[in-house]
Amino acid sequence: MNSLLKKWTSSVKKHSLLLVLSTFLPTLGVSHHATAAERVYTYYSGLELSISVASLEAYAKTGLVNEELAIYQQYLSAKQFQELQQILSNPVKVSPAMLSQFLQTSQGEFLLGRLGEVIQSRTTQTRPELKTLRSALVSAASESDGLTLLNLLRKYPANGVYINLPQSLAIAGELEKIVNKTQQAIALVTNKSNLEAANVYNSQGFTQLADLSNPGKITSQKYTLRLFDSTRHRLLLTDVYLPKIKQTAAVIVISHGLGSNSSNFEYLATHLASYGLAVVVPNHPNGDAKQQQDVISAEEFQNRPLDIKYVLNQLETKNQSDAEFKGKLNLQQVGVFGQSLGGYTALVLAGAKINFEQLQRDCKPETLNKTWNMSLLVQCRALAAKNKSLQDNLQDKRVKAAIAVNPITSSIFGKAGINQVKVPVMLIGSSEDTIAPALYEQILPFSWLASSQKYLAVLVGGTHFTTIGNSNPSSQQIPLPPELVGDAAQAHRYINVLSLPFFQNYVANNPDYSPYLSAAYAKTISKHSLGLSIVKSLTVTDLAQGLENNTNFGF
Repeated sequence: MNSLLKKWTSSVKKHSLLLVLSTFLPTLGVSHHATAAERVYTYYSGLELSISVASLEAYAKTGLVNEELAIYQQYLSAKQFQELQQILSNPVKVSPAMLSQFLQTSQGEFLLGRLGEVIQSRTTQTRPELKTLRSALVSAASESDGLTLLNLLRKYPANGVYINLPQSLAIAGELEKIVNKTQQAIALVTNKSNLEAANVYNSQGFTQLADLSNPGKITSQKYTLRLFDSTRHRLLLTDVYLPKIKQTAAVIVISHGLGSNSSNFEYLATHLASYGLAVVVPNHPNGDAKQQQDVISAEEFQNRPLDIKYVLNQLETKNQSDAEFKGKLNLQQVGVFGQSLGGYTALVLAGAKINFEQLQRDCKPETLNKTWNMSLLVQCRALAAKNKSLQDNLQDKRVKAAIAVNPITSSIFGKAGINQVKVPVMLIGSSEDTIAPALYEQILPFSWLASSQKYLAVLVGGTHFTTIGNSNPSSQQIPLPPELVGDAAQAHRYINVLSLPFFQNYVANNPDYSPYLSAAYAKTISKHSLGLSIVKSLTVTDLAQGLENNTNFGF
């Protein structure tokens, strides 16, 4: 696992110039231009320096240092010069179609503005040419070898491209610090997980436990309900997986993230149902008119939890009267699983409160212009609804436990909001998540949780998308490149094996599953392709002591 960490961190450090792109554009007709950049310009020690794109391209492809490029060897160390070849040609993981959509939103334009401070036409004197930069990014991402710095230069429709070298180096330096902090935090979690495992490993027969990655023996019936909340004008097509058991079944709700739907977590729903849990998976409405201009509308921070409340209320009615459900659901024993925005939803229903004071501090323009936690652009959207009856408390007392995968938490809740969660909770983060960075959004917030029954799991090598299953072909979701997803099959096994004992123990009140909820068990199932670490305890003091220069990271 440690070798995997080192490999990932080394790769990111090597491409510090592309860190700007990889941080800005992690999720995301293509315009082609007859003209393209011919030269790259920058300033160094008061001198204007320039080099032809053709020289850079030749070096990237063959390693050949021609006469023009040789001049610049005096400005770079031998190691930096060697790494230039990779910087030019290594791709940023991005889907062209999703990139095109994202860059049309207000959040996308904000990020374009920041990127435009670094890369722009040489003749630009004032506002960066965002339309030009947007077109070049999408066009470059559509090339067979993906979005690379070299492809971006090729597609930039101007004879000369100016790269603000001092700004680039400053940004790269800040991003490298964040990479180092993330590595240190994940290493800390891994080490603490190993210590927790060592304390119990010899006293527990974990190798004798049944393999929970295998499906259970209980069959289930799937129903799709058409529910319409007329008060909020929300159509909620909801899948219900009802296990064929004699006793009343505890209920687990799955809340998907933006851009996905109920089919993306069918793998988890069927797995839980095969062990006797009833599973409810609503389809949150996506893609309304407002969300064409924003990644998320401010109202969604309230609508998502209210969707779940409405569905549970409707099921309570059906549980009393409808033949299919009558008396089969225990709707006072509910667990919630959520991924990304669904993770936020799960935590809100479990008791986390929206923290408007924290948002106001973190969402000032001068603060956003300095941060490299891009999830703040999404979290700050909640402020737009502060004066529109957005409730800060959306807890549902029926919810007895929650699992939040890649959730956004740092500002929307902050310490004051997330420590209101009193029920058992599990946070799951991914080491290579650039959308909801693990350090800011899961690891540090875990240390704020007041619940004594809490778990932090980290997928070492996972991304924001690794746990998302394949969608129904009819959903028309844009497929993600395999390299953007990672080892999805192993991630799905982890999610099944973590979710089942957690909900059986804390929602269905079956303590026989508690041995699975430990660092020692995680150690027995962790794989090299996608590592798994679990801890039950991690304090703010632990993090402060484990991270260097911690005063720069809010500790």
